[in-house]
Amino acid sequence: MKIRIKGNSLRYRLTKTDVEKFDTNGYLEEATQFGSKVFKYALQRSAQNSLTASFNNDTITMYMPVTMALEWTSTDQVGYENNTGAMYLLIEKDFKCLDNVAEDQSDNYPNPLSLKLQH
Repeated sequence: MKIRIKGNSLRYRLTKTDVEKFDTNGYLEEATQFGSKVFKYALQRSAQNSLTASFNNDTITMYMPVTMALEWTSTDQVGYENNTGAMYLLIEKDFKCLDNVAEDQSDNYPNPLSLKLQH
């Protein structure tokens, strides 16, 4: 799972394996060590009606409604957003990049634009 933060915008991108783990457990967490402190970010299924997020105990948690999570993990739905509050929230499946990048993308979803480029 990757996180992107810019101003009041928060975006999570999940690989195929991340989506499968989230589907199974209803929770997914990553951690980054900063010296003696640990920054965490997590995704959790919830009873909320829309995407929400909180920041507590050095952890950002994005909450995804159960019905949304079930649809997202079992269909081709790419992602969901919530831009009704002070924070813009976006969660999406991570596609393979169309240009050459150094990171391993073997677990990413096929980029739908790559099919158009092949024709």
